[in-house]
Amino acid sequence: MKYISIIPYKSTTLKNGDHPIVLRITKDRARKYISLNLSTTLNQWNEEFSQFKKDKRLNPDHEKNNAFLYSQVLKAKDVIDDFDRSKIDWTLNQFETAFLHRSKKGKVKPFFENHIHVLKETDHNGNARCYESTLVMLEIFDKKLDQRVFSEIDIKYIRAFDIFLQTPRETICTSVKGNTRAVQRKACCGNTRKYYMKALRSILNMAIEAKEASRSTYPFGRGGFEVAKLEEETEKRYLPSHYLIKIKSDVELKKTSQYARRLFLFSYFCYGMSFVDMAHLSQGNIKRLEDGQYIVYKRHKTRNSKKAKAISIKLTDDIQTLISELYTESQPVEGYLLPIISRKGLSAQELFKHINNKLVILNKYLEQLAQELGIHDINLTSYVSRHTMAMTLQNNNIPREVISQILNHKDLATTNTYLDSFNSKVIDEAVKVL
Repeated sequence: MKYISIIPYKSTTLKNGDHPIVLRITKDRARKYISLNLSTTLNQWNEEFSQFKKDKRLNPDHEKNNAFLYSQVLKAKDVIDDFDRSKIDWTLNQFETAFLHRSKKGKVKPFFENHIHVLKETDHNGNARCYESTLVMLEIFDKKLDQRVFSEIDIKYIRAFDIFLQTPRETICTSVKGNTRAVQRKACCGNTRKYYMKALRSILNMAIEAKEASRSTYPFGRGGFEVAKLEEETEKRYLPSHYLIKIKSDVELKKTSQYARRLFLFSYFCYGMSFVDMAHLSQGNIKRLEDGQYIVYKRHKTRNSKKAKAISIKLTDDIQTLISELYTESQPVEGYLLPIISRKGLSAQELFKHINNKLVILNKYLEQLAQELGIHDINLTSYVSRHTMAMTLQNNNIPREVISQILNHKDLATTNTYLDSFNSKVIDEAVKVL
């Protein structure tokens, strides 16, 4: 025997004299009480119909509250029906867990948070950070995000979010000491808006697959919000040849600038290897192949994908010299190839944060290096090495198909974002006929 009822829990009296309203579930003469976060006085309550009396003088919100109570009864019946369909001889504790979980089902924020948790647990910290930053931005935009369900994330909501992202805003920042200050934030550019929208679109797609959202209100796709149109052509971030010659020249530099210069060149000679991949290289990545010694690795951000291919980079004299020079600065820990990671025994999330902190420091050192070498018209960062490598190959008439393979891109469209459509010298020659 099992049945559901909603009652005032008379055994408990709150400070204001009310009794909490609970859902009572009975099975095989055993009972379970689940709080519904409402309370009532006995004169407000209709015992016969298990709801608030329809009297606005006693309870102005009786319509809203009774609708809520009715929805909880339906939800409880739905939980029991699920158990019955699955032929589960459920316990009262199992019912409570399923009922309380169902209250989160369809809600945007818990789904976001659960996905972020899974990404962190599976060592996808970069992706987790993308969803975290999107969730933070949504919370700033929507003060009721805690209550928001997926059916509310429609085309109107998405357009409002996009307008919000395009609007400059003021953020109040609080320091560790508790001091606050107002920080003026610029409007987001198209590519940043695309970054947030892609993450939100991905969450909606996952929610639909998990049957926590419906396609009926899906705001993307045909006739909906077009994320692709947000993309803007990025500024080409590569060094002209005369600047590259300056960095390649072994001149007298500050110790920190020299360290930054060597890591920049290591990335450049290693096909524009990312800082994260450089940090994760170990002695085990040095392999002897048929034509000599190579650095063999998979890109960290795609290493778990089914089609991830290993990249092989011949260990040239230039690369070996840079490794040896870096060793004179400090010795790598725990078998790493380069002296980037400086702490032992880090968990996956701690390592992720450690490497990101090291990247921030490296970019500061590169800014200092640019000042020392008189490079004033470009923001020298670790990522510039990858673009510079690609443009150097293009300027030496290496086919784009080959450059694309060296960059480990899946298609030429991605490679084209790195490269100018034509070498500027070709254009200079062409316009002479004008």
